[in-house]
Amino acid sequence: MSRIAKNPVTLPKGVDVALTANQVTVKGPLGSLSQFILPSVRIEKEGEALLCRAQENQPNGSAMSGTMRALVNNMVTGVTKGFEKKLTLVGVGYKAQAQGSKLNLSLGYSHPIVHEMPGGIKVETPTQTEILIKGIDRQLVGQVAAEVRAYRSPEPYKGKGIRYADEVVVIKETKKK
Repeated sequence: MSRIAKNPVTLPKGVDVALTANQVTVKGPLGSLSQFILPSVRIEKEGEALLCRAQENQPNGSAMSGTMRALVNNMVTGVTKGFEKKLTLVGVGYKAQAQGSKLNLSLGYSHPIVHEMPGGIKVETPTQTEILIKGIDRQLVGQVAAEVRAYRSPEPYKGKGIRYADEVVVIKETKKK
């Protein structure tokens, strides 16, 4: 059995879990999330905790039980605290501005870039060079942050571009004569 799946997912107060044959739904103060349950895994509710166990005679049951436990734990964390990714812009003239569900970027191209945020994602710009992406779905927050970063990923010679706040860009040395 997976070592991760041995740990139960504790449910804080204010979080409701609904289990059906093939779906788990978690409702909390920030919203609700649903996830398809893999056929090789069964989820059981014991008191104020959820346990993910592998089905007998199923291939990949042990590995998938750890994956399901991690997904359910991320759902519980998302509906209670939420997730956040912080991006920073490095470069002369690089600016970001949030307008409702749109993010306007000026990244040195001949045209401005407008990125439309999907439902459930909020974007904030505390300064012109910082972007905060918030939401309850961890996978969606990470995907949106990766899409925004892809508009101008950091280049290795000057370090200009959009990077995660904790990302370290190793600067290459230029060619010498």
